[in-house]
Amino acid sequence: MGQRFRMVLPGVVLLDPGLPNLDQRLVAAQLFAGPCAWLAGTTAAAFHGLPHMPSLDELRRVELLVPAPRRPRDVSWVSIRRTHIVDERLVERGPLQISCRARSLVDAAAAAGPDRDVRAMIIAAVQQRLVRADDVLHWIEVRRPNGRIRLRAALDEAMAGVWSVPEGDLLRLLGSSSVLPKAMANPELQDDQGRHLTTPDVWIDDVALAVMVHSRQYHADALDWEETVEVDADLGAARVVVVPVTPASIAREPARVLDRVERAYVEAARSGFRAAVTATPRTSFARAS
Repeated sequence: MGQRFRMVLPGVVLLDPGLPNLDQRLVAAQLFAGPCAWLAGTTAAAFHGLPHMPSLDELRRVELLVPAPRRPRDVSWVSIRRTHIVDERLVERGPLQISCRARSLVDAAAAAGPDRDVRAMIIAAVQQRLVRADDVLHWIEVRRPNGRIRLRAALDEAMAGVWSVPEGDLLRLLGSSSVLPKAMANPELQDDQGRHLTTPDVWIDDVALAVMVHSRQYHADALDWEETVEVDADLGAARVVVVPVTPASIAREPARVLDRVERAYVEAARSGFRAAVTATPRTSFARAS
């Protein structure tokens, strides 16, 4: 008779000769790491479906945490790390224990490479209301100091109202200007009739100037892209000064972008006219819906 089982990990047997599926791999990793272990880091973030994370079946390794003083180890496709922070409310799904969304986001972002990836992860999770910003801040502050600065900076961008990395780059660029006043990210706009207008990516209030970042990356198809570009028309109808830019121009020609916005600002200020539009900063970033 053929073999009726498969050794998945040391001491963990699958009662089937076939290859384990994704769920079986996760359970096997949990069993191997022990009853006090839990799925963590990028594995947990992928489990929760957080943005800018690989899918679970794309991950080569399953990451887990165990309480200190248990020792860290890597065995086959399982990576076990120890932690002194054990007051976390874990998420339970059947036999699995999983790190909460906020901690898994912070741990995954801390392990990410380029700063742009860190910013994209944290900004998207906060702006999509998948995590509470104050929970993210808690897990940033209780972790070891290494890497805190860039995690805090990404969270600060999200709290300022930035919805994407290109918007964050634009806000930083405009903030470097000696001509422009402080700008707002994604405020709510209303005209003098109380009607809501298109949300500007960046807003300079004293002259009612909107800078719009247009990128096909965030739109599903060509029609969606055209609709997004044309929707700025309501700002024009309200006599708002609109300066369109692209992520590529912000990245490749920042001086040219800054010059365009500064020129538009100076011209608007000289005109003495300001559109009858009220801008309200967005401040409700603390809680997930």
